[in-house]
Amino acid sequence: MPLAEDTVREQLKKVIDPELFVNIVDLGLIYEVDIVEIENEDDKYNVNIEMTMTSPMCPAGPQLVAECKKFTGELEQVNDVEVKVVMEPQWTPDLMTEDAKDQLGIF
Repeated sequence: MPLAEDTVREQLKKVIDPELFVNIVDLGLIYEVDIVEIENEDDKYNVNIEMTMTSPMCPAGPQLVAECKKFTGELEQVNDVEVKVVMEPQWTPDLMTEDAKDQLGIF
């Protein structure tokens, strides 16, 4: 069974921003999840994640990247995980889900 983007995003919800206490998916920090099947390997995939931070100088950045790799790598079908941090487009609170806005009291 192919690895689905939704499966990876659910796994990434385990990564909690240590300052805001909301997962990075609901915060809107995950821009892209690219799943690449490995040739000659049954049901094995490399996952490329493109994400941003709430600010360019986010002190939690290295921790968030490491946890993205850790939790995504725990999926049985995942061979390798690459995480690229981008600052374009710039993150704004508009990217948050309604659940995240509720958790943070943003209306």
